[in-house]
Amino acid sequence: MSRPDHIAASGPGRLYRGQTAIDFFGRRMIGAALAAIVVVVTIGSLLVQGLNLGLDFEGGQAWDVPANDSFDVSDAEQVLDDNGISITGSKIQRRESTGDESDAIVSVQIEEVSEEQAETLTQAFADASGSTVNDVGFSFTSSSWGSEITEKALRALVIFLIIVAIFISIRFEWRMAVAALAAMAHDVLFAVGIYTVFQFEVTPATVIAFLTILGYSLYDTIVVFDRVQENEGKYASVRMPYADVVNISMNQVLMRSINTSISSLLPVASLLLIGSGLLGAVTLREFALALLVGMISGIYSSIFVAAPLLATLRANTGRASRRERLTGEDLRAAVIGAGVTGRVVDSSTPTADDDDGSTLAARSRPKRDDGDDSDLVKTAAVHQPAEKILSHPPRPRKKKRR
Repeated sequence: MSRPDHIAASGPGRLYRGQTAIDFFGRRMIGAALAAIVVVVTIGSLLVQGLNLGLDFEGGQAWDVPANDSFDVSDAEQVLDDNGISITGSKIQRRESTGDESDAIVSVQIEEVSEEQAETLTQAFADASGSTVNDVGFSFTSSSWGSEITEKALRALVIFLIIVAIFISIRFEWRMAVAALAAMAHDVLFAVGIYTVFQFEVTPATVIAFLTILGYSLYDTIVVFDRVQENEGKYASVRMPYADVVNISMNQVLMRSINTSISSLLPVASLLLIGSGLLGAVTLREFALALLVGMISGIYSSIFVAAPLLATLRANTGRASRRERLTGEDLRAAVIGAGVTGRVVDSSTPTADDDDGSTLAARSRPKRDDGDDSDLVKTAAVHQPAEKILSHPPRPRKKKRR
């Protein structure tokens, strides 16, 4: 079928006008394969090198020592070595809190030591940097405190997932709840995978960002599911296969999802590039990095994980499942509102153009193996205006018997 004149010629133009005809369901195996790769890489990296947990999770002591010409990272390592502290498990880095070298500090984190040894190290850092003890910042976090934070974070995650599953099951249906939970699990695993592969430090701000990721992922998925439910009722009278309903809905909300995601990513990218990169706000970097990774993953999962999984779970049975899915210009006609029906007609029905200009495209089913072709039928995709499809002529009244 040739493309009508009012359809944009370029891909970006069709995307902008909402005239795309992407077969998301037909590409579901590609999306599933990429999601499986994410899961395998994340689990493998966790088993090999684990997460780079911050001080709040592992516990220990931390010092912020003023950096100058006579004190840098190598000098901090020398202080630890002189006091019998191994630098293998320690974290030492130079940070500039405001982008000015005069405000630079050397951050030192070590495993938990005795109170007397911590006081000795504080004095040693002050002497090595040529400053006073009061100028050296010191903080202590016990390992039990880190375990408590982890336990509460996992508890909050489980409660959140249960509430989401109940809400979606009531508002929509249980299959949509399963698809939404799968998409959110993909997003969390993707973010965790990025942190474990590149060994970014995990802090309480990172955990907060992980929980925020779930909200963004759920929002994108709910937008898609709401349109799917709307179109399911719209095409109920023509018994359209559920895969077609999902494809039509995804193409209709695609541009909206992209616009929403871009508007959400811009301020997060500003936090990461300007707030952290230019201004040196380390706390913003910890939060914004996890948020940016999770939001990008949420865009992918809502399109290539949640919707195709829902279509697979809701695959039609019976007569509707024997129809060919809409693709190409047939799918585009349904997306832009030209309408589509899916009648099963007898093979003797001729293929022709209706008087009102609607197109009848018949597709034959394969012949049975036993040679009996008496039940051979053709599936017709009839393109008509939407208002004509959704309205039906009144049935004639039966005459009352006297």
